[in-house]
Amino acid sequence: MQHNITNMAIAIRTIPTLKGKEAETFAKEADKAFKERRASIDYTQNVRRTRALLKKSKIL
Repeated sequence: MQHNITNMAIAIRTIPTLKGKEAETFAKEADKAFKERRASIDYTQNVRRTRALLKKSKIL
């Protein structure tokens, strides 16, 4: 019995790279988004209140 063995390689895809005006526009928009990002919500006080409530009701 004869077996056909074939080695096949997986093609490596190229990584798209921005160049020129597209790269400049992308960098400017990324910087703008980073500077204008909104503050995240702080739930620390809510967690404290909830734990106190649960402790008081003897659930926690």
